[in-house]
Amino acid sequence: MSGLDRRSVLKLSAAAGAGLFLPPLGAVLGGNGSARAAETGERHGLSAFGDLKYPADFSHFAYVDPNAPKGGAFSLIGPTAAYNQSFQTFNSLNGYILRGDGAQGLALVFDALMVRATDEPDSLYGLVASSVTITEDGRVYRFTLRPEARFHNGTPLTAEDVVFSLETLKSQGHPLIRQALQEFSGAEAEGPGVVVLRFSAQRPRDVPLYAASLPIFSKAYYSARKFEETTLDPPLGSGPYKVGRFEVGRFVEYDRVPTYWAADLPVNRGRFNFDTVRYEYFRDREVGFEAFKARAYLYRQEFTSRAWATQYDFPAVKDGRVKRDVLPDNTPSGAQGWFFNTRRPKFYDRTVREAIALAFDFEWTNKNLMFGQYERTVSFFQNSDLMAQGKPSPAEEKLLAPYRDRLPEEVFGEPYVPPVTDGSGQDRAQLRRAAALLKEAGYVVQQGRLVDGKGQPLTIEFLDDDGAFERHTSRYIGNLKVLGIEATFRIVDPAQYQARLKDFDFDMLVRRYSVSLNPGEELRAYFGSEAARTRGSNNVSGISDSAVDGLISVALAAQTRPELVTACRALDRVLRAGRYWVPQWYKPSHWVAYWDVFGRPPVPPKYDTGVLDTWWHKPA
Repeated sequence: MSGLDRRSVLKLSAAAGAGLFLPPLGAVLGGNGSARAAETGERHGLSAFGDLKYPADFSHFAYVDPNAPKGGAFSLIGPTAAYNQSFQTFNSLNGYILRGDGAQGLALVFDALMVRATDEPDSLYGLVASSVTITEDGRVYRFTLRPEARFHNGTPLTAEDVVFSLETLKSQGHPLIRQALQEFSGAEAEGPGVVVLRFSAQRPRDVPLYAASLPIFSKAYYSARKFEETTLDPPLGSGPYKVGRFEVGRFVEYDRVPTYWAADLPVNRGRFNFDTVRYEYFRDREVGFEAFKARAYLYRQEFTSRAWATQYDFPAVKDGRVKRDVLPDNTPSGAQGWFFNTRRPKFYDRTVREAIALAFDFEWTNKNLMFGQYERTVSFFQNSDLMAQGKPSPAEEKLLAPYRDRLPEEVFGEPYVPPVTDGSGQDRAQLRRAAALLKEAGYVVQQGRLVDGKGQPLTIEFLDDDGAFERHTSRYIGNLKVLGIEATFRIVDPAQYQARLKDFDFDMLVRRYSVSLNPGEELRAYFGSEAARTRGSNNVSGISDSAVDGLISVALAAQTRPELVTACRALDRVLRAGRYWVPQWYKPSHWVAYWDVFGRPPVPPKYDTGVLDTWWHKPA
């Protein structure tokens, strides 16, 4: 049935984690004069661990058609979510705070200092900023703004707006944003056209890039409004689109701004080609699919293997009006699975978590429910060179050595891989092993129930807000009951699900952690101890481990790609040894279907599908 579930994809931000080359830390800054004297040369972009692909005078990205026609509409169910967004409903047009359920697509309304090129692993080029200079110690970034930058009401976008935006997001933004900006020290305006961003000496490699990618808000607009409140007032932005029609919980439209100030910049040429972009919401997956068949919306990314294998035989597919395609995914697949909430005492014991994981029969599930179209996820960095394999290299051992006395011995051998089952759906050998581990942890079976030393039964509630994983989870629950574990699958409405998720009020749930090619601050957001204590954070398991924190710090400070790879592989070993999840499955591609009304460049960007961003509506 389900494969990579769209609801389970976690994103820190549109550009989170796209690492950034920073010069080595050097002398401590003096005043503004000495900082300016120490600056490197002016540059039109920022890249990680290498040179920029595009020169200063580039005319457009290579993966766009600069002559793409404008017009028509694009409609979809959003495939990913960030911050407070929900896939099943929305009740707010503020997508950068914790409160409320933000509408999909709000990033289209706002511009940022710089924008990412998606045919490079981690490069940014100037949007609102025409150029940037960096001090030799990498702590001060001075951005020169384009004087033509404008908000939709015609007012200039100035350095004061950038300062207001970053300081507001750091103090009042979503917890994920606040955490990511911890090492952002502050900003100041040097006149209307120059803004200076300062960072601490401990800043992660990607924090300056993250700051440069955040939305810019109008200071004047929010002088009469409270930023931290949910609202259905369309926000004032400066981006290629503005909020159009919407009905709460049903759809939201964005209208292309015909006078968009940055339409002809190299970073935008050939992009944002649709007059209207519309995001649809459906509480039920099957209803959403039927709506696509009826052409209620035009583009669908399919996340259900059963549907992809058996349900795309309706007339519009047969006669060619609906096209199907498989788009490659060259980014890390990340980690998808059922995650334990280790804040709850019953999941404190790593042995208990391992026993529970052994009850899942992936081989049976893949064959009988997913048409054999998936592979087992084993790593938190699946489908990338960041995942640990074999025994630790000398460089990995050096990073792990300080924590040897507090880590399982397996960390220093082959990384943990879930055992392969016999595919029967109820592998007796694995269940016997699970029962032995539970006994080792102090559990016994009494009258068919597994209880601890105090006679308390071990119970598990799998929390969800739709039925996509019900068949998978039900089979898993059946095996848990063989062990005497009382497990249930509970579906709640989206609002209750989000509230419980923010308060970590659950036993287990499905999540997918999606990391970038050069992961940075998202590692701290997903696995760091501070995130474990932060309401609404992405550390759903509550991972709080000094070894994990230490290795994350090494990864964030890496100055070369090999250093980053080594740190991530060491971190992967520790996370896998922690048994924080029951790994599910992945595939290195995207299934997409669309009504045949679109044109697109012949080759998509290497690290993105290019959908919406570079497609256009066929004039015919």
